[in-house]
Amino acid sequence: MPAYLLLDIEIHDREKYETYKRDVQPFLAKHGGVYLARGGEHEVIEGDWHPTRLVLFRFPDRQSIRNLFGDPDYQGLKAVRHASATSRLVAFDGLEG
Repeated sequence: MPAYLLLDIEIHDREKYETYKRDVQPFLAKHGGVYLARGGEHEVIEGDWHPTRLVLFRFPDRQSIRNLFGDPDYQGLKAVRHASATSRLVAFDGLEG
């Protein structure tokens, strides 16, 4: 079953974050992740939510998302993301078919 990862990110250090964005590509590919949408204007339709910058990924399943974030080779790059931005992430299952 496909799974989705929604990232709400507030970037504090654009230069470091650009490094992260470039270097994360092989890890996404390794774990089957693909970008579906990122950046751009967004509109909160209802509720008290104030996202900053949204990014949406699709993965083969939720375990693939766990594998990405648990990948020992990814940990140094994750530290770059943490140093350059404040992130809020949520993973959820998609629908079959």
